[in-house]
Amino acid sequence: MVKEYCGVMGAYDFDGLDVALDLYHGLYTLQHRGQESAGIVTNDYVALHPIKGPGLVNEVFTKDNLSTLKGKIGVGQVQYGSDDPNEAVLPILSRYCKGTMTLAMNGFITNYDELRSELEQRGAIFQSTSHAEMIMNMIAVARITSHSAEAALAQAVAKLKGAFSIILMSPRKLIAVRDPYGFRPLSLGKRGNRYFFASESVVFDVIKAHHVCDVRPGEIIKIDDTGITHIEEGLGKRPALCVFEHVYFARPDSVLDGNSVAQARINIGKELFKAHPAEADVVIGVPDSGLYFSLGYSYESGIPYGFGLVKNSYVGRTFIRSTDEIRTEAVSLKLNPLREVLDGKDVVIVDDSIVRGTTSANLIRLIKQGGARKVHMRIASPPFLWKCNYGTDIPDRSGLIAARMTVDQICEHIGADSLGFLPLESFERVGLNPKLHCMACFTGKYPDEK
Repeated sequence: MVKEYCGVMGAYDFDGLDVALDLYHGLYTLQHRGQESAGIVTNDYVALHPIKGPGLVNEVFTKDNLSTLKGKIGVGQVQYGSDDPNEAVLPILSRYCKGTMTLAMNGFITNYDELRSELEQRGAIFQSTSHAEMIMNMIAVARITSHSAEAALAQAVAKLKGAFSIILMSPRKLIAVRDPYGFRPLSLGKRGNRYFFASESVVFDVIKAHHVCDVRPGEIIKIDDTGITHIEEGLGKRPALCVFEHVYFARPDSVLDGNSVAQARINIGKELFKAHPAEADVVIGVPDSGLYFSLGYSYESGIPYGFGLVKNSYVGRTFIRSTDEIRTEAVSLKLNPLREVLDGKDVVIVDDSIVRGTTSANLIRLIKQGGARKVHMRIASPPFLWKCNYGTDIPDRSGLIAARMTVDQICEHIGADSLGFLPLESFERVGLNPKLHCMACFTGKYPDEK
């Protein structure tokens, strides 16, 4: 199954103008959240117009095929793929007795097997292993007896456990919902008479819209010809946005639930120096997510900041590669040491995390190949000790190096001269309240488990 994050977007134009180009630009902005497939489906009240397939946004969409995406309503998605050949490329669309539905989803349903089995016993037929397809089946069943698409969505969501942000397009409505804990981000934006949903607020900056509000945990927002309706029956759980959004997933120019990602990362870097100072000649960050942490470390320590690693921007994120061998190869293709910055220097390198240890060991090797005398590694998150139940590609404990080794052992294993992780309590000092964020991968305390 898909075990990584995705990016979703929706658009609704009250003037009846085509929304495809904004969806394209929005998905391009969200490309960091999914680099293996992309899709857009628009609705002109007569027919659905889908284009989707494997590849990056600029590979799936062209000037010619974008011109075929007619309609005032649309949804789009970028996603990481799966080793399962039966995994669907989203958004997923369906025709049923009440018309059509198209669904984009960023998330992972923990009771998927149970819910799918119930549907199969009622005669449902599945074409993929997609969690989105299962949810669509649930909505279709509920819609038969409910008075509206949003009511059917609410009935389905009430049965779901896990982490999800969903955008649903019915024949004449665009509806968004966020899970009751708000594990996944989702925001509402506006430009003129056109409204948007997006996984990150940076989308609104790019398409010249403004941020209206975040979709609250458990909230459903409906857009149709009558206007904007906020449905709040699902509110009530404590918020638990994944803290790793701030550490790794989100773009630094995004604001998540009121917190600037860039500022949070700079402040984390400052806290990292306070917890684990080092004597060094230069501080460097691992592009891209480590750069803001290293800036904060440099600000607080007074050690000069430098660009010690040059990134090949055309190589995707190594975090989602499926084997250690592929991850090692990808790091070498992605990064190259800059000898002018590193040669003969004691270096602090700041990265967002250590999961399996393979990437970190390769980074240390690259920097020493670049002439560094010593390499002090600093990690802008606590040690991963527990698996993620909500779809992030953090494996079970047997695959987590910090669950098998002490910090000193990890340091020796990756070849660093010293190693320091961010203390858990530092998150609260930078404004990431443990009561409002999920930190289960560090603590083993899962918000939806009593």
